[in-house]
This record gives sequence, structure tokens and C-alpha cells, in this order.
Amino acid sequence: MAKVKRPKLLVFIRHAESARNKAKQGNVYFTDEESRLLVKGIPDQKIPITDSGVIQAEKTGLYLHENFKVPDYIYHSGYERTVQTLDCILKAYSQDELNQINIRMNPFIRERDTGFTYDMTTKEAETHFPYLKEYWQTFGGFFARPPGGESLADVAKRVYIFLNMLFRDRASQNVWAVVHGGTLRSIRFLLERWTYNQALRWPDGQSPENCGVTIYKYSKKEKRLVLKEYNAVFWK
Repeated sequence: MAKVKRPKLLVFIRHAESARNKAKQGNVYFTDEESRLLVKGIPDQKIPITDSGVIQAEKTGLYLHENFKVPDYIYHSGYERTVQTLDCILKAYSQDELNQINIRMNPFIRERDTGFTYDMTTKEAETHFPYLKEYWQTFGGFFARPPGGESLADVAKRVYIFLNMLFRDRASQNVWAVVHGGTLRSIRFLLERWTYNQALRWPDGQSPENCGVTIYKYSKKEKRLVLKEYNAVFWK
């Protein structure tokens, strides 16, 4: 029998609501100085989750424990919000169960670097980078690179390395990862063999939710990981 060269199960969990998620309310930039002050000057890797995020992650943990038991490995990006999300998820597990789980940090699944506009309001971004809107419309959200930052195509390069490590080292295992929205889009691009046009933007209504769970299972028939669930939410 040919050896399976993929994890048998891959579960991706987007981090719980973060302080920046709450402050930006789904906008690309901060709407005004008042909203920015809530997180101004805090680097992306140190942004914490909110009290609501704690509840989201704890409820998600209960669901994962009931339905997916104990994973072999769990990865996180090392960013504060993924670490805190994972800590809350694992509250559903006993100490004996926790002793069975290997937890690893992997910088290849960190969030996309948004560059110089990270702490800007919409007005400031439009003033300092007046070409940006037209540039983004021309190249689309997968290839356009924010000033000083990464495109999602750039993110896909490092996610490719991460996935190939899983294929090599975690074959036939149950693997989870707590990730970010931009990382998840790159994961879907690679695992589902999206075209560039599919990757340019999230389809309407498919933007990843906080603590949204995305599940891939290995298909012997197709000899690859196949999407079984996307963006399932269990805390509402």
C-alpha cells in the first residue's frame, strides 16, 4: 500500500476577535483617530484578543473537543492573538489530553504584513499614498502589495513551505493550526488549487469569521486533502 503523504485531517481555526478587529470594524484602515487610539502603537504580533474573543475561543474549544478529540499537533503563528485563542480553546481539554498534544509555533503562518499603512486612518492613507486605490483596483487583492508590506502572493510563498513541512513530517496525523485571515486565503489558494482570479478577493459572504473553523480531510480517491467545511462558527 502506498504511504499517505498528507495529514489525514487538517483543521484551521482563525483567531478570536482581536482588539484591532474591534477597533477597525471591518474597514481596511481606521475610520478616525478615536478608533485608532484603542490600539495605536501596538505592533501586530502583540495585539491581544478581546473579552468577546475569549468567549468565542472557549466555545469553539468545546466543539472541537467533542467532535475532533485530541490532535497530534497544533500550530500557531506566535502572534499574541493566536496564542491566546489556542489557550482558550485548550481549556476544554484535560491535563492528560494536553500531555498528548504537541504544540509548535511556526512563523510561516503569521499574518500578512500590511506595511506603512498599518496604523493609518483612511484619510491619511489616501493623502500619503494617493495612487494606492487605483493600483489595488488594477492588480487585485492577491497580487497588490501594500507600501512596505506583503501581497497575498507573498504570503502564499511561505504558506507553501509550511504545508510542505506538514506533508513531509505529519503524514497520516491529525493536525490543527490557529491562523489569520490572510494566511487562510493563501492556504485555500494552495490546497484547493484556486486560479488567480479566485484568489483576488473573498467571494461575497465568505470572509473568514473570528474562530471560524475550516476542515480538510485526506481523500484516498483523489489522493489529496479535500475541503469538508469552511468558516464554520460554533460560538454564536
